[in-house]
Amino acid sequence: MQATAYTYDADTRSGSVLLDDGTPVNFDAPAFDAGGLRLLRPGQRVRIETEGEGETLRITLVTLQTL
Repeated sequence: MQATAYTYDADTRSGSVLLDDGTPVNFDAPAFDAGGLRLLRPGQRVRIETEGEGETLRITLVTLQTL
């Protein structure tokens, strides 16, 4: 799934993304670390992997979108 980086806190390695429908979804440090990134800038396109749906949707991986 693709999304757009919305917020990122380098100290906690957590933040949020916006899904293509505009829904914000938070991610935590383990999801950020799983993608091997060192930094994330708001506005970057990212690829995410998730578990659950609706209110239980949880991001398990955040990495850069590549073509």
